[in-house]
Amino acid sequence: MSPEEKSKKTEKSKEEKAISLFWADQLASESVSRKKFRFTDDKVPEFKKFVVKSAASISGVLHIGRLSDTIRCDMVYKAIKDMGYTAELIWTADNVDPLRKIPEGIPKSYVEYIGVPVTDIPDPDGCHESYEAHHKSFYLEVVNKFIHDKVTVYSMREEYLKGSFKEEIKKILDDYSLVFEIHSKNRPKGRPLKKEWNPWQPICKNCGKIITTVATSIENGKVGYICKDYQFKTQSAKGCGYEGVDDPAKGNGKLLYKSELAAQWAHWKVVSEGFGKEYQVPGSAFWINAEIVEKVLKFPMPVPIFYEHIIIAGVKMSASLGNVIYPSNWLKAGTPELLRFFYGKKLMKTRDFSWADLPILYDDYDKHAKVFYGQQQLENKKEEAHMKRLYEISQLKTPEKIIPVDFSHLTFLTQFFDSDEKIIESLKQTGHYSKEYHEGIEKRIELARNWINLYAPPEAKIVLKTEVSEDVRKQISENQKKALKELGDNLSKNLKEEELHNLFWQISEKNGIKPQEFFKAVYLALLEKERGPKLAPFILTVGKEKVAGILGKV
Repeated sequence: MSPEEKSKKTEKSKEEKAISLFWADQLASESVSRKKFRFTDDKVPEFKKFVVKSAASISGVLHIGRLSDTIRCDMVYKAIKDMGYTAELIWTADNVDPLRKIPEGIPKSYVEYIGVPVTDIPDPDGCHESYEAHHKSFYLEVVNKFIHDKVTVYSMREEYLKGSFKEEIKKILDDYSLVFEIHSKNRPKGRPLKKEWNPWQPICKNCGKIITTVATSIENGKVGYICKDYQFKTQSAKGCGYEGVDDPAKGNGKLLYKSELAAQWAHWKVVSEGFGKEYQVPGSAFWINAEIVEKVLKFPMPVPIFYEHIIIAGVKMSASLGNVIYPSNWLKAGTPELLRFFYGKKLMKTRDFSWADLPILYDDYDKHAKVFYGQQQLENKKEEAHMKRLYEISQLKTPEKIIPVDFSHLTFLTQFFDSDEKIIESLKQTGHYSKEYHEGIEKRIELARNWINLYAPPEAKIVLKTEVSEDVRKQISENQKKALKELGDNLSKNLKEEELHNLFWQISEKNGIKPQEFFKAVYLALLEKERGPKLAPFILTVGKEKVAGILGKV
């Protein structure tokens, strides 16, 4: 091997090591290389296929927060495939869950269904066979737009009724004492499990509710129960008083969550699954299921993908607050790749999203693209490799080409010009257009226009002033006024964008003001705002002569 080849191999090795610092690659590596169970000395079996699982409860709103779980699971799935292994991504609808409250827009008469599995509740809009089918369909219409390969979808209600979990349910009930022990040691002090507790919850044969059935006995694999009132936080489910015996093998019910996950993992041979950060603590549903799956079902617990949740403008996403963002909402102003990029960053850092910050997110995404394509190099090669991997795994097909125009600049152009043709003509004049990227530019124009019309804050709306108000003159210092006059005088020159940008800094320094004071003065004069679109392309788009005329009136 020549010295040059050795050097290239060493450099590649360093880059691969840096890439391995990316969380999805780390979790993928752990998922395929484990040797022993966590709670026993059993050996991890060989897998022909590595299954990554995502899930969502259909009793709540399926917003982009729920989508975060699927995207992060998809990244681990993709990382496993990138390692050369066969993998599958599955998604389960946890739809045996009861309706807990009446969401906004649902008839108040639906109070009678509180406590009923969402699969057994009629669709209030009448367009689907059930409440669950209605909400799930809208989610599944778009979820595959955000992931690499089409996800395999399972319905827990259907799987129970088909008898898919017969074997796992039998093992859990047969080893009742051990399951009881695992649950008991993880209970808070002073709140022991009742003696009649059991991990199977039947659906009442009389009223069809599931949350109201209370176990009274477990004999010969059958569960005795009575249907009693159950109080949620804001609503109560009325029990009918029926007493009966249920055969879990028939699947008309469900395992409690702190046993159900274990059954799912063993049945589908799951090696990794996503969970919110609250599951990381000892004694959580994840760790209880992890011990059950290993000790009772003899299958290794999956590698958890623990992550922080998303909040919207500093507030938890809530349908009642009206700050829910559905996947279909996102696609009006953002791309699937952009949301993947947003969620692909540090797992345990709170993701705070605001529609007002969308242009900033686009800028960060574009910066990563430039690093990926080698247009920008960083001194810190680990950070550079990490940025490349984040951008790469954010993509759904071949890496997206770099769009040669900022999203923020397009939000301005969509307000200044009334057609795509005029916008593209402007981009040609300012040097931001390339025929090679025409399709990507057109798509970004559409997204920018939608953002302005649907989601942009008032300060993003731009109206060019023809006169400088007296109030603005009072806000601008004498040195700022001198700087603005000098800028106006120089606009008669044939300046390109970069030359114009450099001129701003020269004028600021010459007039003894900070660059930010200079930019603030220009925006106040032109827009009566302290901030605005990137100044150089803005001036070139509006027209240097027009801008010079306004600045001359300061």
